[in-house]
Amino acid sequence: MKAICKHVLAAVLAVAGSQALAQEVQDSNWLVRARAVHIDPANESTPLAGVGAGDRIHVSTKTIPEVDVSYFFTPHLAAELILTYPQKHDVTLDGQRIGSFRHLPPTLTAQYHFAPQASVRPYVGAGVNYTRISRVKLLGGAATLEKDSWGLALQAGVDIKLDARWSVNVDVKKVKLRSDVLLGGAKASEVRVDPVLVGVGVGYRF
Repeated sequence: MKAICKHVLAAVLAVAGSQALAQEVQDSNWLVRARAVHIDPANESTPLAGVGAGDRIHVSTKTIPEVDVSYFFTPHLAAELILTYPQKHDVTLDGQRIGSFRHLPPTLTAQYHFAPQASVRPYVGAGVNYTRISRVKLLGGAATLEKDSWGLALQAGVDIKLDARWSVNVDVKKVKLRSDVLLGGAKASEVRVDPVLVGVGVGYRF
């Protein structure tokens, strides 16, 4: 009888321990994701010096690595900080390359997660993007860009749970990113990059 009681007690403790561990993982506040993100600019621009047609200046598409860190205030509400390193983009005018620039676009969003306990967990978010533009080389140095851009960021995505910690993530963002093109210190055009960013990656809850 004593042996049976010991086995029953051990089984109960094992179940309780596994449930506590699952609850601990489930209630964890931190989620880190790594994504591959494709940047697809809108490529809208005003006429150069106010003359002729618009949309002549284009910024190249690009696929970049990205890391984001999310903190969950509640199971439904989270904040996400999106990070990468400075990215180089080519710039063309009427299809001809005129130079390049680099940009660093950290983005902070507030998110609402619709089904935090489900295996498929959709969410939406909104926030702000700050882009730092550097190493501008346009028209052999004759033209430059504004150094800073602030804009709205909108987001929708889904986490698909693999186990207690790992998940697959698909994420789409629309970011307002604009800059004036300066020739001789005077504004010659406004470039509306306004990219759509489509990301696929993995997440780890800890």
